[in-house]
Formats: sequence, structure tokens, C-alpha cells
Amino acid sequence: MDRPQMRLRNSMTRKTGAFAPLDPANVRLYLCGPTVYDRAHLGNARNVILFDLLFRLLRHDYGDAHVTYVRNFTDVDDKINARAAATGRPIGDITDETIGWYHADMDALGNLRPTHEPRATAYIAQMVTMIEGLIDAGHAYAADGHVLFSVASFPDYGTLSGRSVDDMIAGARVEVAPYKRDPMDFVLWKPSDAETPDWDSPWGRGRPGWHIECSAMAKELLGPSFDIHGGGNDLMFPHHENERAQSCCADPDAGFAQVWLHNEMLLVEGRKMSKSLGNFFTVRDLLDRGVPGEVIRFVFLSTHYSKPMDWTEEKAREAEATLRKWRALAAPGGTPDPAVLSSLRDDLNAPGAIAELHRLAKTGDGAMLAASAAVLGLLTPELGQWSETGDDALVEAVLAARLDARAGKDWARADALRDGLLAAGVVVTDGKGKGWEAGTGFDPAKLEGLL
Repeated sequence: MDRPQMRLRNSMTRKTGAFAPLDPANVRLYLCGPTVYDRAHLGNARNVILFDLLFRLLRHDYGDAHVTYVRNFTDVDDKINARAAATGRPIGDITDETIGWYHADMDALGNLRPTHEPRATAYIAQMVTMIEGLIDAGHAYAADGHVLFSVASFPDYGTLSGRSVDDMIAGARVEVAPYKRDPMDFVLWKPSDAETPDWDSPWGRGRPGWHIECSAMAKELLGPSFDIHGGGNDLMFPHHENERAQSCCADPDAGFAQVWLHNEMLLVEGRKMSKSLGNFFTVRDLLDRGVPGEVIRFVFLSTHYSKPMDWTEEKAREAEATLRKWRALAAPGGTPDPAVLSSLRDDLNAPGAIAELHRLAKTGDGAMLAASAAVLGLLTPELGQWSETGDDALVEAVLAARLDARAGKDWARADALRDGLLAAGVVVTDGKGKGWEAGTGFDPAKLEGLL
């Protein structure tokens, strides 16, 4: 069966090329998930939305039953241990609570749940087995209760991030320790003290290093070779570089991930998000301020994943106005527009797909608009409650349509919409408050049929 052609940019090759899954009956994806000790900040949502878009598109093209998506939870980590020590709370309580928060926040942004959401602590045995194999093959060594991966044993190290070992040493905070043979060697297993979670291993009671977690979970759930691995570009080195090294050495005849997909970072009002600048906030902060999850999703999708994304209040206002208009037009029973799908298949070009949705809205084909938007996770029933404000939604949809008409120099339509607003008793307040007020003789029923 012929499948539609998709193109993706592979971080490994730095090139965009045709994507062909290893097994069309089981397209396999892995996304590095959160370390669960606190709320997800806004930047954490970008790769979740990106992979949700990819998941939706692949399910459309290959069938829901033929795509396997894994996103892990790191529930053993020194940050979690520190949070437990600082609060006096059990680690399990902290991780369970944080996973609940994460699900609620990501659901509110319209993200589908992955096929599998493994917790690292459930895969310790697989990690130990992989580490034993690396030692037997000469790629790792035990020293002072630790096990370390020997970077020198993998000549291809640095290919993913495009750095030489010297550059990596200079650009990273490399832990110098007497038990290391080389400063770049990284920890696969480490000893635990009485206050730290621990498990039995051939090297004594201890816990895994961070990087081995994803390699073991990906192999167990997707196999030693799978299709796409991703995350934010801040994970490319050292996390993904180390993952790739240990996985390729553990299974030298396999390819691990065929395509590496990395998204760029987030800005807020043109500046890097940071607590010192007062522009650091979580997804929940925005939701609690009344910004709808669908609006957040729309803003994220409006910038290509390969470019830095700038979150601004103006973009959020524009997104809300657009979504109100589209929801007033949307109707069931349609099929996705080929031009929308073509944009998405071209390296997940969501901004191009959104441009096509604007075109569909102008044609008035509400059924095709809704079906096409759903591939992007927009205009879905699950995300629609925020816009169900009756008269307000209708008025704002007409106002948004008038702005679109003016922008397109369709003066006749703009005038007709203005006259309709006046006849319905709508008083435009030029951006003050919500931008309009109900005047004398307000009758929103008179607006029906204008869109």
C-alpha cells in the first residue's frame, strides 16, 4: 500500500529528507519526558506539542493501531531526592503528584496520551542488563561502586551534536573524578547512601545514571531500532549523545533511532525565559490566568519547530480571536484538506498548515475546516469548552471576520459586517476591555448568518 510521502529534518544529518518507517505496520516514536519533581514550565510543552502533532499525522497516514509513541517519566533523579529532603515528603508521593499535574497540564493543551508512559523505576532490571552487556563488550567499566561508559570505545561519539570531544570537554561541566579513566566518561550506575533510593546490582546497591534510563526503556518498548527520537535541542548534548553511544554499543547491529527530531527553544516577549527576568512561568500559571489551552497550542504551532518560538500576549490575543471565529464556522462531517496535510508532511510545517486553515475559513467550508484543524489538535470537542460563551463568541467571531476582511481589502464584506454589528447593538470599544460592549437594543441573534 502506497503511503503519502513525508519529509523530516534529521538532526543527525542536518538535512531534510524523505521519511520511511522501518515497519509501516508499527511506526515507532520516543520522546524524552520530564523529570517529575515540579510543574512543567512553558518551554517544556513545546516538544510535547511537536510530538503530538507528529503522532496525529502518522496516525492519520498509517492508522491509529500502527503507531507506537513512548514518552517516559524520569522518577529517579537527584533533583527528586533533593525535593524530598527539603520537604520531608516521600519520593513516591512527590512523583505521583507531579505526574498527575503533568497529565492535567498536557491534556489541557490538547495533547493525546502516548501509547506507553514508562516510569524509569519500573525498568531498573533492564538497565542493569544493558550495563552488564556494555561491560562484557568492553564499552564500560566498574570503579569504586560506579559503572562508567568509556567514550573512547565509541569512535562515532559526537556525531549527533556535531562536536569534537575537545569541544565537548570545553563546553560542558565535565565531572572530574578519580575513578574515571577519561574526563568524558559518563555514569551508568552509581552508589547510593542511606538517604537515597537504591536497588541491587552486581556492583552493589545503587541507582542508575540519567542517560541509561531512556536507552533501556526505548529498547524494551520499541526494540533496538526504531523510527524517531526527539526532544528539545538542549538535550542533544550530553543526553542524546550519550543515549545514542550506549545504545549503539549495546546493540551494534541495530541502528537505534533512524531520525532525530529536535525543537528550538522558547522566548517570552523576545527574551529568554528566566526567573531573574520575571518572565518564567509554568503551563499551569497561564491556564490559571484564564489563557485557554487551545490558545497556547495555537501560538506554539504558529512557529516552525526548528525556529525559536516567542510567546507574546499579542500572539495569544490574536490566536483567541482566530479560534473564536473558526469555532463559529466549524461543522462536523468533513475530511482534511489535502493542502493542510501536504504542509504537515513537509517537515511538520504547522505554520503553513495554519495558513491553509485561514484560507478554508474564508471559503466558509466549516466541515473541512474542522477536520483539517483536528489533525493539528485544534477545534476538537475536548478543547472547546472555553469558547462556549454563547453571545460573546458570536460577537467576537464577527469582529474577527471584519478584521480579516479589512486586512484582505474586501471592503464590501467589511462594511456589511460593520453594519450587521451596528444593527445588533454592538458597540466597539477599540480594544478596551474585551473590545466591545452590548449597546442599546443588543440582539446577537441578528448576527446569525453573517459568517
